[in-house]
Amino acid sequence: MKITKDAVVKMHFSVMDDEQNTIDNTYDGEPLEIISGHGYLVPGLEAAIADKKAGDTFSVTIEPEQGYGERHDNLTQVVEKSMFEGMDIDVGMQFRATTDEGEHTVIIIGIEGDEVVIDGNHPLSGLTLTFDVEIVDVREATAEELEHGHVHAEGGCGHDH
Repeated sequence: MKITKDAVVKMHFSVMDDEQNTIDNTYDGEPLEIISGHGYLVPGLEAAIADKKAGDTFSVTIEPEQGYGERHDNLTQVVEKSMFEGMDIDVGMQFRATTDEGEHTVIIIGIEGDEVVIDGNHPLSGLTLTFDVEIVDVREATAEELEHGHVHAEGGCGHDH
């Protein structure tokens, strides 16, 4: 079966940046299972798996606009450390912040004295990424999986909706 919208895809992947640093890898663990065409993958990878079938392996390089987007300098700002009063904070910590556009994840990228530098960009934004992919299995999604919006393990999803 070829991968089409609403197909359940089981796949292994590794993803590297421009300098060949591995960012993520499923080959040492369980493969990723997704319902194709539902936004679980970045657009460039979603397009690259279309029409593939079980057993296919390939590499694809994805530019930022088809990956996690371009970086936006206006999403980085300096805030007073007092905003984190009572908390032990460190570089790399993530928080949910309320903005005019709703809830948004921000990451602490620097702490300088009484100032904290936060970044609202996705950590992989602005990066060209190379994915090495192995399609392990492809099957039709069940009606229940499509209704729930996620892949179910054998015997159901194990929770109430």
